[in-house]
Amino acid sequence: MTETGLETFFEAFLKKDSVFFDKKVIQSNYTPETILHREEQTKQIANILAPALKHEKPSNAFIYGKTGTGKTLTVRHTTKKLMDVAEKEEVPLKIIYLNCKLKRGVDTEYRLIAQLARELGKSIPPTGLPTEEVYRSFFKALNKQKQNYIIVLDEIDQLINKTGDNALYNLTRTTTEDTESQITIIGISNDVTFIDCLDPRVRSSLSEEEIVFPPYNALQIQSMLRQRAEMAFKKGVLEQGVIEKCAAYAARDHGDARRALELLRVAGEVADRKNSKKVMISHIDEAEEKIDRDRITDVVATQPKQYQLVLYSIFSLQPNRNTPLFTGEVYEVYKSLCHKTDTSVLTQRRVSDILSEFDMLGIINAKTISNGRYGRTRNISLDIPETTFLKIKNILEENLKV
Repeated sequence: MTETGLETFFEAFLKKDSVFFDKKVIQSNYTPETILHREEQTKQIANILAPALKHEKPSNAFIYGKTGTGKTLTVRHTTKKLMDVAEKEEVPLKIIYLNCKLKRGVDTEYRLIAQLARELGKSIPPTGLPTEEVYRSFFKALNKQKQNYIIVLDEIDQLINKTGDNALYNLTRTTTEDTESQITIIGISNDVTFIDCLDPRVRSSLSEEEIVFPPYNALQIQSMLRQRAEMAFKKGVLEQGVIEKCAAYAARDHGDARRALELLRVAGEVADRKNSKKVMISHIDEAEEKIDRDRITDVVATQPKQYQLVLYSIFSLQPNRNTPLFTGEVYEVYKSLCHKTDTSVLTQRRVSDILSEFDMLGIINAKTISNGRYGRTRNISLDIPETTFLKIKNILEENLKV
């Protein structure tokens, strides 16, 4: 497309009609005023946190459930309402929210505490200070105003996998000797089994209260989609059955409401690109294929050679396998592939780091399990749709020449 053609395209896009009225309503970072089908969990979280309004320390809490079951949404909604009342009643309270998966700067104990200190307005260099000094700066920042601090650690399992549990132990065991303020930890996780790997003292402190978020069923997802669709789309643009189809896809994926919203949004974008006045069921099918294809194939195709070798090792072991793989098995296959492709061999620790990155990207599931005095290992399995398995394997074989 020429420069003139590109300019004409963008000018035409501005004038083009859209099926959307307010697209942000169905984006993942939007928090609706009413959280459907999570009344019980909202009440439980509210009961845990309410003592902060009376200057009392709330219990620490561990919240878990599968992806897309409304954990983060419900916590954000409840803490916002809590903060609204605290400000209205002039109750000193601060809420710090940290996504441990998206925040790349929390991969060591030093960086985590430094990040928390920055949230309180304390300037800490990325590296260079003794960890004890960083803690002192953090506690000093806490003490500027004697109050309750609620620290929400979303995807807390990712934090533990990166930093270990020492920082969490120090935060959960903070006493009046360290600070006059009170800290409450709210941990959110998609993986309930990770807590088994924690030091028993940390586990005891963190799990003072536990809340389980069950998967949504298809009817619940339908009502949530209708709630958002009424605000997100122009009236009458959704073809009959579109909501039901999105809900059915999401219910098949373990009740993942986030995926249902993404399907609906992308289907609307597909309709816009085709200049369609309506979002049709066929657009849902295209949206699902596009989401899966774009997310996984793009990630795999752009990985460095070493990463692709590690991933291909898993692909080589996975077929007809009903049990999870172990890190050691993957590493042995990886080494043989390196020799076959005349590639230098990385250490097992580095390969383990690569597996963690693939886990964060959602391409594999890598659950850490404890073998007692023999240390830890991980159960590894692919987390991709069957429909894209062969396509990705072909991409890897083509790139690696294996």
